[in-house]
Amino acid sequence: MKASEIRQKSADELKGMLIDLRKQQFDLRMQLGTGQLAAPHQLRQVRRDIARVKTVLNTSQGEKA
Repeated sequence: MKASEIRQKSADELKGMLIDLRKQQFDLRMQLGTGQLAAPHQLRQVRRDIARVKTVLNTSQGEKA
């Protein structure tokens, strides 16, 4: 997911997306722990997507203040 796509979304959409990404990260960590994770690169992608969403949320809140 690109940062430009994330910037076009509203704050409520971003918060919902962040919750979904956290759930996905949890599921991937559980799969990793049990040895069922087929694609370990997904863990890195989700972690970076979470960081992108949090960055956009923080910068958009700073612009409003």
